[in-house]
Parts: sequence; structure tokens; C-alpha cells
Amino acid sequence: MTVPDSPANLTTYRKHRCNHGGSGYPQIRLTALVACGTRTILDAVFGTTDLGELTYAPQLARSLRAGMILLADRNFAARDLITTLAATGAHILVRLKNGRALPVLARYPDGSYLSVLGATTVRVIDAEVAITTSAGRRTGLYRLATTLLDHHHYPAADLVTLYHQRWEIETTYLELKSTILGGRVLRARTPAGVVQEVYALLITYHLLRTLMADATSTRSRMCPDRASFTVALHAARDQLVLAASVIADTSISLVGAIGRLVLANLMPDRRVRTAPRVVKRAISKYNAKGTVDRTTYKATISIDVLASPEP
Repeated sequence: MTVPDSPANLTTYRKHRCNHGGSGYPQIRLTALVACGTRTILDAVFGTTDLGELTYAPQLARSLRAGMILLADRNFAARDLITTLAATGAHILVRLKNGRALPVLARYPDGSYLSVLGATTVRVIDAEVAITTSAGRRTGLYRLATTLLDHHHYPAADLVTLYHQRWEIETTYLELKSTILGGRVLRARTPAGVVQEVYALLITYHLLRTLMADATSTRSRMCPDRASFTVALHAARDQLVLAASVIADTSISLVGAIGRLVLANLMPDRRVRTAPRVVKRAISKYNAKGTVDRTTYKATISIDVLASPEP
């Protein structure tokens, strides 16, 4: 996140170095633990960009417990971090780099194999994921490691399908930075003010997401994904501006005025779609990279678990 370029902020936060002279504003780095189903924020840590995600991530272990499954991308597949996270009692499902060498201790009928990641015993799954659209077919290789060792209760293909839910946190970051902030710089001009403003932003987001989850839970078998965060945000802003019936009623409704607007403007069930990961705001206005297809396609996805190598 970007913070004001004030003398006080520059004593704590840094501008990013890049090939074009550096960023115009100092930035903070934030790492979060998000519930995939509701996108509520369970925990978050942030600070200077001098520290990386792997330095901040161990602090999130305080919010993990038995009964949770933590999904994480390749950057978090560090041995010491996995050991720390697994010690909380939560299970881990993390992506590994495809070329990472791991010992094969035993093979399972579903194609996965037993191995170790540092001091943690894991089950490794190699899979090929194919996405087919009207424009063609693309495939990618995924290597996942999990502490869910029982292949009978947790089939490899099911875990590959589950890992796709990790993408939910990217939507959370989008809603924080683009939907609420509109891409704007934070306003606080001191480091203490930045901390206060970030916590206010996280709390506001968490409250809205909790409200959306409460509202959709009143409808049988309704997925929280169908609730529009933009509708909830605008409804909440209208409530603050108008202050209509804020304290007139003594009864408490789980849905409330904001929830009623969310339920009245539900989005359709999420479709399987694919869109290219391209830079949306180019450095130059000239088309240096040629034509980029920015069409979003409906897609079908197939998963093939690959046979493990010999132990």
C-alpha cells in the first residue's frame, strides 16, 4: 500500500527502487490471513518494505489452530515457516516450485507420495491442470505439498481443486486497494497515523465482509460469493451520510439495511472463467509488446494427477 511522501513517513517507510527512478511514494507491505469462504480477515501484519513476506508471515501463526487448512502460494513454501505453521495444529496445503527436489518415501494409489519438507512430513501431489476455452487449450503443472497425509480421506484430485480457492485472497487485496481506496494514497502523514489508518481500513473491510456473510447465511445454500462487496460498501456509506434510522429502532436484525440491499442485488453464481494476467496500465502508451487479447472467456477445467516417481 502507498502512503504519503512526507518527511515523517520517510523516516520509517521506503520508496521502491525500479528502472525508472523509483516509486513516487513510500509504501508499506501487508500480509494477511483470510477466510476463503467469507473473505473475512482473520489476521494481518504490516510494516516497512525492507522486510519481506517470509519475515511477516510467522506472526500470523498466532491465529491458526487445529481444524483449519492453510492455503499458501509458492513464496511461503520455506522449510522453517512450514514447520512453524504446522506446529499450530492447522493443516497446510502449499504450492511448491515444480523443479524442487524432494525425497520420495512411499507412493499412494492416488498418485501422491510421502515426503519431508524440512522437519515436516508432507504428502506431495503433482498435477496437470488444463483450461479449455473457445480460444484453445492451455495446461500448467502444479506441485502441492500438504500435511493431510491420509489419501483415503483427502484424495489428491480434491486437494488440487481445493487449492484453487487460494485465489480468494487476491480478491480481498483488490477490494481493499481498489474498491475501498480507489487506488488512492493513504492520507496519514506520520508513521503512527499510517498504522491507525491501516487498522481502520482492515476493520471496515472485515465488518462489511462479516455483514455480507450474515446476510447470505439467512438464505438456504447461498454462497457468500454472490454478495457484492461494492453494493455493501456503497450502502454502508449511504447509511453514514443519511444516518437514517440509525438509533430509532431497538430491535437488532442480522440482515439490517445494508444486508437487505446486498440480498436485493445478488450477483449470479460464479462461472468458471479465465482472463490473461497482463499489465493493465502500461509504462508507455505505445504498444511495445504487440497485440494482447484481453477477452475474458468461459472455461472448463480438467485435473490430471501425475504418477509419482519411483521411491
